[in-house]
Amino acid sequence: MYSPDQTKAIQKLTTGLMEKNAQGHITEKDIDTLREVLRFHEHRYYIMNDPLIADYEYDQLYKALDKLEQANPALRTSDSPTQRVAKELTKEFPTVSHLVPMLSLDNSYNADDLIDFDRRARELTRTNELEYCVEPKFDGASISLIYEKDMLVRGATRGNGVQGDDITTNIRQIRSIPLRANISKYGLEQIEIRGEVLMSKQNFKKYNDQLAEQNLPPLANPRNAAAGTLRIKDPKEVSKRNLEAFLYQVSHYTQLPNEILDNSLESHSGCLNMLWELGFRSPVKEKKVLKGIQAVIEYCHEFESQRDDLPYEIDGMVIKVNDIHQQEQLGMTTHHPRWAIAYKFKARQATSKLKAVEFQVGRTGSVTPVAKIDPVPIGGVTVGSISLFNEEVIRDKDLMIGDTVLVERAGDVIPYIVKSLPELRNGGEKKIEFPTHCPVCGDKLEKPEEEAVWRCSNINCEAQVVERIIHFTSKDAMDIRGLGEANIRKFYTLGFLKDVPGIYQLPFDKIGTLEGFGKKSITNLQTAIENSKAQPIHRLIFALGIRYVGETTAKTLAHAVKHLLELKDYSLEDLLKLEDIGPKVAGSVHQFFHNWDNIETLQKLEALGLKLKNDKRDLSTGGNLSGQTFLFTGTLPTLKRSDAEAMVEANGGKLLSSVSANLNYLVAGEEAGSKLEKAKKITSIKIITEAEFLSLIHH
Repeated sequence: MYSPDQTKAIQKLTTGLMEKNAQGHITEKDIDTLREVLRFHEHRYYIMNDPLIADYEYDQLYKALDKLEQANPALRTSDSPTQRVAKELTKEFPTVSHLVPMLSLDNSYNADDLIDFDRRARELTRTNELEYCVEPKFDGASISLIYEKDMLVRGATRGNGVQGDDITTNIRQIRSIPLRANISKYGLEQIEIRGEVLMSKQNFKKYNDQLAEQNLPPLANPRNAAAGTLRIKDPKEVSKRNLEAFLYQVSHYTQLPNEILDNSLESHSGCLNMLWELGFRSPVKEKKVLKGIQAVIEYCHEFESQRDDLPYEIDGMVIKVNDIHQQEQLGMTTHHPRWAIAYKFKARQATSKLKAVEFQVGRTGSVTPVAKIDPVPIGGVTVGSISLFNEEVIRDKDLMIGDTVLVERAGDVIPYIVKSLPELRNGGEKKIEFPTHCPVCGDKLEKPEEEAVWRCSNINCEAQVVERIIHFTSKDAMDIRGLGEANIRKFYTLGFLKDVPGIYQLPFDKIGTLEGFGKKSITNLQTAIENSKAQPIHRLIFALGIRYVGETTAKTLAHAVKHLLELKDYSLEDLLKLEDIGPKVAGSVHQFFHNWDNIETLQKLEALGLKLKNDKRDLSTGGNLSGQTFLFTGTLPTLKRSDAEAMVEANGGKLLSSVSANLNYLVAGEEAGSKLEKAKKITSIKIITEAEFLSLIHH
């Protein structure tokens, strides 16, 4: 932990180092200062969640240190910020013994059990009223850390409680775990610390989004993601996953000779405070020290109502007798300590029967199996359908029709079948047969070697056509309001709409005869369709539904051409030269624009009045904001965020996704958050209001 005076001093050092680095004047004499400064900023970012410099500035200092250490290997230290990521793959995870067994916790789902736990603890300690420390029960992967002489020497999984896997290399990738902790300050020579490795909800969503882009099934929950990441043999890959760690127990320690132990070690809450002061992320902000079990029960109920607002998953609260001497007095069984109990929140898992599997065809031809189960309430939602993603998931989980399955829903994550329960089978279950032909059009399915998904390659397949039309008209694409999914399916069934160009040839005289379509709704729909013809070509590119092409990539492609059909003349090499376009995206775009059916569709759309030519607005060249970068935060007084961003691009500016030294303007509205705080620390960024932003455009 850093005092205010230390913080000011290190910030002054930071400024000096950044200036020296910009001038190319950093030398090996600065190496220790660089390491100290970088450790401080890691602590502010990963522990305090309150960075004092921008990511870009941190990266520049990190690169300067790495360069110095490479030029002077003898000056490199094992606790340097550059030494987290190992250079080689981990060959194996050796088995190691814990200094003290990692026992399970006794648990409860109701207040009566907590009252009974309190009664037994008071009887054994002969105490009228016990003091408890209550903290969240983190839903992650348990770890054990050992520090000796202030240095991290080992990290291990829980394993069987007595022995676990040595995962030290992967533990070093978690930036909320310090490589050095000043335990000698507390009179300690060695310490074993217990904790939980987590993946935040935000990082978990990002990770699952990446899996979805690769047509891979998402992980069920952040716990599985964290546990699986710890077993990866490539430390660089572990580093990319942005794991976090909460440390919540001192399980063992040895005293330095002739040193006096700090009194923090006399209580559990004191140990948590000590860990926080040492630079660990311990639950000091979440914990509460309470007298008596009734206060504990009230706090557990209060915290349960807030669980969905937390940035990470928890599945309950842990109640621990706070006094360490009383903990020792209570002791433990062979299974769990008598001085602690877990109060579990309402279950977000349930069992159900797998009744059937349906196969749905998406707009890119992907065939997705969908499990139909007996409806079951989980986490406040009744679940009846669950995506199985691909054939491999069915095989890996050994699913059969008629199986009893364990279903989970964590937070806002989609429902997921955790596993089947084959021990409950009665012999009447049936194997799930994955189709060899498209369930909609009957064409033979294909699966590229590098993919896990079977696809229907018939672009005229009815299911694909309908899904493509739905996507084409969606809000972020051509934004044709009034032509929602239900109407598209109805018009398709009635023969009024057969493909994307057909949107602009709808028989409104026939539609007007349908129930629910009065004169006003017809006029509104006609207007929306007509207005969509003027949409910029980046929206049209996104609307085409090209695989791997999102809104940002669509803008990149739009900025590269004067007419959309120029892309048919682009080679793979040409596409790879464009910003942020890799081989997978380039291959998909190249394939799309070298398919004659797709070119013919675009020609029809142009003939029907859609804009395929680029203009000043699309190209973002010239304009009052030319060459300037912008980012928006908070709620703007009059403009929608999307409209303001469109105005930037229309006037030649460029949008950034985060605060960095490359940002020129941060437009801040009401309730601006961390972006505003970060921007204040970078002097080159101008923080402006909406009115000032509009003034720049109209100047």
